[in-house]
Amino acid sequence: MSAVTTADFLFALLGAVALGAAALPRLLARRPLSLPLVFLALGVVVQLLPLPLPEIDPVADGVWVEHLAEICVVLSLMGAGLALNRPFGFASWQGVWRQLGITMPLTMAAVAALAWGLLDWPAATALLLAGVLAPTDPVLASEVRVGEPTDAEHDEDEVRFTLTGEAGLNDGLAFPFVAAAMALAAAGGNVTGGGVGHWLLVEVLYKCTAGVAAGLAVGALLGRLFFRAKWRAMRLSEHSEGFVALGATFLAYGVAELVHGYGFVAVFVTACRIRAAERSHGYHTVMHDFVEQIERLLTAVLLFLLGAFVAQGGLAPLSWQGALVGVLLLLVVRPVTGWAAQLGAAAGPRERVVTAFFGVRGIGSLFYLAYALASHDFGVPAEVLWAVVTFTVLASVVLHGVSATPVVSRLDRLRLHRAKARGAGPDPDDHEVAGERL
Repeated sequence: MSAVTTADFLFALLGAVALGAAALPRLLARRPLSLPLVFLALGVVVQLLPLPLPEIDPVADGVWVEHLAEICVVLSLMGAGLALNRPFGFASWQGVWRQLGITMPLTMAAVAALAWGLLDWPAATALLLAGVLAPTDPVLASEVRVGEPTDAEHDEDEVRFTLTGEAGLNDGLAFPFVAAAMALAAAGGNVTGGGVGHWLLVEVLYKCTAGVAAGLAVGALLGRLFFRAKWRAMRLSEHSEGFVALGATFLAYGVAELVHGYGFVAVFVTACRIRAAERSHGYHTVMHDFVEQIERLLTAVLLFLLGAFVAQGGLAPLSWQGALVGVLLLLVVRPVTGWAAQLGAAAGPRERVVTAFFGVRGIGSLFYLAYALASHDFGVPAEVLWAVVTFTVLASVVLHGVSATPVVSRLDRLRLHRAKARGAGPDPDDHEVAGERL
């Protein structure tokens, strides 16, 4: 018999990962474990076995890491936008705006200061770390994100809605700051008035506006095509083909990038605009479920590879100062800034604490780091940057993956109990329960 090749083993492994991604969510339901945490641990365990796994090197193989993470992020953004039931509004989305306008910039400022002070990194590298770790990612703790689309417009509790909306938009809004770090590195750390002006006009104003405009345009076009096309054959909502969501995702992303806008922003806006075109139609669930399945598979693969990377020594370049930056981000910086941002918002005191705590770091951070390192040298070894970011994502997956189920389940029970106590009856509806403030 011929020897077993690495390719043979990888085919079997990919099949096992896919089956696990399908079965594990139901097996882990209501338990203090998340799917990403399980696959991260499996990656570590399998790598330690005498099996023919290839070497995982995100520095040398940065291109495939970048694009695999990129696809996973855009799919998660489409799923998040389709899942949100609450209509867009400045008042109804105030928790999201506070997280984006207050928590995100304060978090980046704190992380940059920690990298500059604790790690003694150059300004460009400190800013890069701040931008890379800015996006939140409830994909890695599904209990704290909105579930599948429903007919009701106000059956989402404030915690899940705020965290989902925040993650849907801050993945794209981190781009200007990563671009600023890249420009600063290219300029040797020299800041000029012209450079700042160019950054504000192009990277912030134009590219954000172009991303939103592309998303609105593509979303409006697809919404009309899906639900109100004159030709029935083109009215795709009547054919229940979930893979159409992939076309919507990549079309929105590609159009935005072609006009030099932020594709991440465009995908989320497109999803929200499609949802608004016919808010209660069951086709949203079909598209959402299909996207979620692909996203779950890609997330499982990425987390498995991340675990293998850790087992191969990916954290060897990590210093205690680098680890401290990640710990402080997760346990101090995000909770404090997130809590402060929610003061005066619709959420109650307990909900503000939970929203502040679950600033999950994940796939978006891996994408941004691979993207930036592909074209610039930041004066710090790439292996060190990968070690700090990997440690932060690893710590987030463990911390939030273990705590999400018991914490959010506790809030759900309290809401239900309070709704019954207020006279909603023995079986209150989702709207009554979600409206309770804790």
